[in-house]
Amino acid sequence: MTDMTGLDLTRKLIAFDTINPPGDELDCATFLAELLESAGFQITLHDWKRRRPNLIATLPATEAPVRDALVYSGHLDTVPLGQADWSVDPFAGEIREGRLYGRGTSDMKSGVAACVMAGLALAREPVRRAEVRLILSAGEETGCEGVLALADRPGILGTCDALIVAEPTDNRPFVGHKGALWVQLVHKGVTAHGSMPEKGVNAIFGACKSIEVLRGFDFGVTPHPVMGGPSLNVGNMIAGLNVNSVPDRAQVGIDIRSTVGQTNAQIKAQLATLLGDEVQIVPMTDMDHVYTDPETPWIQRVFSVVRDVTGTDPTVATASYFTDASVLKPAMGNPATLIMGPGAMAMAHQTDEYCETALIDPCTEVFTRLGRAHIA
Repeated sequence: MTDMTGLDLTRKLIAFDTINPPGDELDCATFLAELLESAGFQITLHDWKRRRPNLIATLPATEAPVRDALVYSGHLDTVPLGQADWSVDPFAGEIREGRLYGRGTSDMKSGVAACVMAGLALAREPVRRAEVRLILSAGEETGCEGVLALADRPGILGTCDALIVAEPTDNRPFVGHKGALWVQLVHKGVTAHGSMPEKGVNAIFGACKSIEVLRGFDFGVTPHPVMGGPSLNVGNMIAGLNVNSVPDRAQVGIDIRSTVGQTNAQIKAQLATLLGDEVQIVPMTDMDHVYTDPETPWIQRVFSVVRDVTGTDPTVATASYFTDASVLKPAMGNPATLIMGPGAMAMAHQTDEYCETALIDPCTEVFTRLGRAHIA
């Protein structure tokens, strides 16, 4: 596979059905493990669940390290196909008019391919003064579950100087992303016959009261000049079993996106004070924001390399979605972190998902140049 391109590798990865749920990343992870091991990487597959490993591939330094590792990160799982019919086979890797179609082309198997191709190039360097590590995870799409399992095992992840997460950005170098706090607000009541509502306590009324309070909620933080301010969305409400009974339970699902200047722990405390003891707050997803100062020397190097490779002048920006960096960055010593990948942001989770084929090689080149500079 020495003449394999990033596009070739992306197509091979698309052929693996890693839809989550249910999630089955084993065959895809095994294929990549064998490819990387043949190039000189040391391989560990950490079983998280049955047929759901996290792959850590380590390329050791050839001389005494002068700095800590450079880490490339990507996830192998994809979201379901959705209810709408696809016009292409989602696992065939069909190319039409410069677009590679299939589930995961943008989110994020093209990004994984760019990481792996850069790793293979670095393995050919005769002198490496720093370790290179690839962390290819399971279960990202359902709340970064795979890397959370790694972070819970002391010593597995190690530390690093810089972290690259190859999520879809259309090859724009992002310096962070907002945090995500998804919670269920559980309201309890007392059931009664629908003809005698005065005998019960209607949990829906309690839920509506919480919703109205949240409508005007002020987080008390100044919007960040790059990341902006936090947001809150009431996404769903589940309540009642039948129309002729007073509901004794109502759940309200809310989606909060946090920003620089606040933590999710602080937000949960704010919600508890705002809503009172009668409302139970049950976290579903809890990922803090990620941000690296764009004046950091490594980020300035990233911008310079992106400028040289793509011919465009990068602007300081962040992603709206969360990534495995929410877990990896604090677990690995808070390294400078880049979020960048060839996938199309607008295509993530879409029917007929595609990636522009012309973006894969430039992303690989950026990753490779950053790696060469790091290990020199």
